[in-house]
Amino acid sequence: DPSSVSFVATGAMAAIRSGHTATLLPDGDVLIAGGLSSSGSPSNAELYDPMSGTFTPTGNMSESRESHTATLLPDGRVLITGGGGNSSSYLASAEIYDSAKGTFASTGQMSNPRTFATANLMPNGQVLIAGGLNITNAPPRGYVATADLWDPSTGLFAPTGSLFYGRCSHTSVSLPNGRVLIVGGEGEGGPTLNSELYDPVKSGFSVS
Repeated sequence: DPSSVSFVATGAMAAIRSGHTATLLPDGDVLIAGGLSSSGSPSNAELYDPMSGTFTPTGNMSESRESHTATLLPDGRVLITGGGGNSSSYLASAEIYDSAKGTFASTGQMSNPRTFATANLMPNGQVLIAGGLNITNAPPRGYVATADLWDPSTGLFAPTGSLFYGRCSHTSVSLPNGRVLIVGGEGEGGPTLNSELYDPVKSGFSVS
C-alpha cells in the first residue's frame, strides 16, 4: 500500500555535510566521508549503523575533500578520489578506506585534479575515473576531458583515452558488456545532451 510508505527520523551525524559520499559496506554499515560545512571541507568520516540508527566517528581522511567519488572495491575497501579541498583548489589525490581497520591511507595520484567526476568499478577490479572540473585551469574553469584507471594491484592511476567532451556533474553507468556509458553533464557550452561510451578493451571513448 503506497499510502503506508513513509520516512522516519534516524540518528544525526556528528558533522554538517554537503557534497559528501555515502557507501554501503559489506557488513551493512554506511561510510559517510568528507563534504562541505560552514567551516569548510571536513576530513573526518563516520559510520552509520542501521541496526542502532546511530552514527559513530571513524578514521580521518588524509585530505579534506568534497564532491569527490567513493567506490566500493571487491575486497570491501573504499577508493576515495579527487574532490575540492579547503584551499579552494581541486585535488588529484586519492585514498583508501580500510573498513577492517577503520583507517584511511593515501594511494596514487590522478593525471588531473578533478571534482564532480564519476567513478566506475570495472570487471577486472580496476576503477575508471572520468571527467570532472579542475579549478586550477581557471580562468575559465576547465572541464576535464581526461580519464584514469586505478589499478588495485599497484595503487597507481594511468591515463586511459580522452572523452570527446570535457564535462562535469555527468552520470555514468557500468553496462553488462563491461563498457561504461557517460551521459550529459556540464561543459564549456553549458549543460549538454550528448553521451559517449568507454570501451575497456580499446581503452578509449566513442560517441554514443
